[in-house]
Amino acid sequence: MLAEIITIGDEILIGQIVDTNSAWMAQQLNSAGIRVKQISSVSDDKQHILTALKEAKGRADLIFITGGLGPTKDDITKNTLAEYFGVGMVESKEALDNVMRIFAKYNRPMLDINKLQAQVPSNCEVIDNKNGTAPGMWFNVGGKIYVSMPGVPFEMMYMMEEVVIPKIKTLFKLPFIIHKTILTAGEGESFLATRIEDIEDSLPKHIKLAYLPKLGQVRLRLSGQGDDEVLLNNEIEQYAKKIVKRVGEFVIAEEDIALEKSILNFMAERNLTLSVAESCTGGYISHLFTQHPGSSKVFFGGAVSYSYELKESILDVKKETLQQYGAVSEETVVEMVEGALRNFKSDYAIAVTGIAGPDGGMPDKPVGTVWIAAASTQKTVRKKYTFGSKRLQNIERSASAALFMLNTLLKDVEK
Repeated sequence: MLAEIITIGDEILIGQIVDTNSAWMAQQLNSAGIRVKQISSVSDDKQHILTALKEAKGRADLIFITGGLGPTKDDITKNTLAEYFGVGMVESKEALDNVMRIFAKYNRPMLDINKLQAQVPSNCEVIDNKNGTAPGMWFNVGGKIYVSMPGVPFEMMYMMEEVVIPKIKTLFKLPFIIHKTILTAGEGESFLATRIEDIEDSLPKHIKLAYLPKLGQVRLRLSGQGDDEVLLNNEIEQYAKKIVKRVGEFVIAEEDIALEKSILNFMAERNLTLSVAESCTGGYISHLFTQHPGSSKVFFGGAVSYSYELKESILDVKKETLQQYGAVSEETVVEMVEGALRNFKSDYAIAVTGIAGPDGGMPDKPVGTVWIAAASTQKTVRKKYTFGSKRLQNIERSASAALFMLNTLLKDVEK
């Protein structure tokens, strides 16, 4: 069972909003055993929408459409769908009652333009909108299912979870789709691919391996499809164990989880605490940790110390160290991390100092030079990195490298 998602709206194409609908829908469909063949974003243009619908029909069994269902003139999806199917528009009593209920609830007068929300193509089955005035629409034409829903995320999500996916499950026998993700860090995808090449070549046709890289990290995702859920899950787990055994030194977690969240979970289970001393990352590492609920159980906080003065006053970096070796040096990063550990009274600490760029580089310390350290009360480790010339990439790479170093230290102490 193949699906295609079409999102409609100029606001997506000009970057005014990010299309989060498609990502969420794809996850839900995949969990239900439906593979998404393609995702497209099209403008508020009738011909563009008609072309997208025609092309989707040739690729997919299920076509999901979001956006363009509002009451204003730029919302043309309903009329375009009517033209695509060659039918007229009719007033849906169910949809009109819903519009009237919502306006009565908020004690607001209903305009004629709002009543137009109840106009739908005559061949559709209305999907009630519990959270807004725009009805969803279900079409079954020529052996293809078309589902049109509002672009407002919480309105669309309700329809998908409560109506659309349950209905699809009653109409079709869907296979099981299972994913297994292995999070790695500290090595690139080409190295990993070479290390596990024979394992990948031995995979049966119904199981695929995907490499999902980001700066400093690679997620390895095994995906399988079949009719026997238990058998499929066992197969995927067996191949996952082979991969983990082969590249175990780079494995952070055997689940689809963020690197920093994996660290938080590990430390929380052991009642360990963490502080940071950031310079060139400017608080980015702290943000990575604190975006997760419950991070306060582990993460104490730390210092963003760009200046020499703050490095000295907050982290106890010696003035002589800074004068002799500079802020970007092994000696400074060690004093930073050990100062954080001592002054913030945490079990572990990480420190980063470097030249993020695009300027500030020197012949012996070019842009992208970064020193990172991690420490516990028993051990301090440090390493010099030379990244590139792009500031934001250097910040992200530095954070990823620091997290990997901390994770390695945690696991070494655990042994």
